[in-house]
Amino acid sequence: MTAASDRTEIMQRIREAIDAAVEIFDRFTPGKIEAADKGGNDPVTEADMAVNDALKKLLHREGEGWLSEETRDDRNRLNYDRVWVVDPLDGTREFVQGIPEWCVSIGLVENGRAVAGGICNPASRETIIGSIETGVTYNGQPAKPSPRTSLDGAVVLASRSEIKRGEWERFADSPFDVKPTGSVAYKLGLVAAGQCDTTWTLAPKNEWDIAAGVALITAAGGFVKTLDGDPPTFNNESTLLSGLIVGPAGLEREIDQLLAPVIAEIKTAR
Repeated sequence: MTAASDRTEIMQRIREAIDAAVEIFDRFTPGKIEAADKGGNDPVTEADMAVNDALKKLLHREGEGWLSEETRDDRNRLNYDRVWVVDPLDGTREFVQGIPEWCVSIGLVENGRAVAGGICNPASRETIIGSIETGVTYNGQPAKPSPRTSLDGAVVLASRSEIKRGEWERFADSPFDVKPTGSVAYKLGLVAAGQCDTTWTLAPKNEWDIAAGVALITAAGGFVKTLDGDPPTFNNESTLLSGLIVGPAGLEREIDQLLAPVIAEIKTAR
């Protein structure tokens, strides 16, 4: 199989998995579903598990690793160059509350780099899909990050949880509009597709939260970095990353200047 045909087959797998996930989600009514606490006040629903099973069946092949929020971590994944990193339902709290800001997130990692992904919000019927080789589409149309070159008037997506904890109060007087939005994967997908300008989280995130979004933003031509200023790597022994900053290339320098003192403060506190 050539590299081109291999990637075509991978993208077909992602599309089929997204279609299957949407079909499963359509069986449930957001806002009217019971959730269990799987520990740490972290909710899980029947939908999470049903989609997880479908994704693994459709995506995973022999010779590939698997990392999912809803599957017990098998460290054997560390022996594989190609690993699927997925979150069957990112934004479970929003799903349970009936807030249409949740999604299925599918990322493919090769040699530690996120290279392909798909993010779909069934509530809003938005699908962002792409790869390093093919670029990104938003609902089937070619998409790019925002062309904006100034944060003045920009729309910045922020975690609802982080806002509730007061972590965005430091940006209250900034010249951009902060829009609370659930699901970090959904936020990353919207940045990749140019549906908003930028987003960042200065709190630790797991690989399954961000792998798909990182692949999409990179494929679309945006920038992605951790709080250390480096591109994130995946399929690590520890799945936790320090935080994430993403956006269009035209905003990178201004965002760096804005966040530098905040990141220094966070690192000192940790």
